[in-house]
Amino acid sequence: MALRAARAGASVLRETGLPRPGGAAELKGRGDYVTAADRHSEAAIVEVLAREAPGVAVLAEEAGGVRASTMWAVDPLDGTTNFTRGLPVVAVSVALLDGGKPAVGVVIAPFLDLELTAVAGGGANMNGERLQRDRDVEPASAIVATGFPFRNKALLGRYLPVMSGALGRFEDLRRAGAAALDLAWTASSSFDGFFELGLNTWDVAAGALLVLEAGGKVTDWSGGDTWLETGDILAGAPAVHEALLELAAQPPHG
Repeated sequence: MALRAARAGASVLRETGLPRPGGAAELKGRGDYVTAADRHSEAAIVEVLAREAPGVAVLAEEAGGVRASTMWAVDPLDGTTNFTRGLPVVAVSVALLDGGKPAVGVVIAPFLDLELTAVAGGGANMNGERLQRDRDVEPASAIVATGFPFRNKALLGRYLPVMSGALGRFEDLRRAGAAALDLAWTASSSFDGFFELGLNTWDVAAGALLVLEAGGKVTDWSGGDTWLETGDILAGAPAVHEALLELAAQPPHG
């Protein structure tokens, strides 16, 4: 069901196609854009969920919704800024939360032909093939993804020491601009870890489940389990996650 819903949203995006850079977009807030494609993708996703899972709460990026212990978390177009600039690094993300934890997760990158799925306790797959759970990665050779807190510059004092430490601790950093894909790529070992602050539930729910089901670890920046609520997330192969926790324990800059 989650896969059918996500595919419906991805189909809308493929039909829309990548716009030319500078295409029409509305500004919701600082650095926060929405396009007609976001809304149409979300409508297609929600239609499938309402038909196949009537009565289950839906929390979606554009239309909002209801938070509940059991609910869908929907991001119809993760990476809208990339989309408006013609960059294909965008994703559709659909997750089912049960008891406040991700139970099912789907991330589809419609312009990159990637489809990743996970069921809690059932493993994770990419394009129909099982993702390996062997996550023995040395931090010194790790490629770690991140996202800058560009919408909330007040978080820079917390973020910058960790980014600086990560540049020294890991082989290199990447900033792709779509958190759901960053997490999906962490699950598939294209990346070895991911860290960011202040994300939304729909940004992280599906991708984090992929990481967990691929043998990785996911916590908030204190090593706790509030990442779905706070959006402060550390994820990665076990040794990389441990290194991220050590970096996040540094005192923030004033």
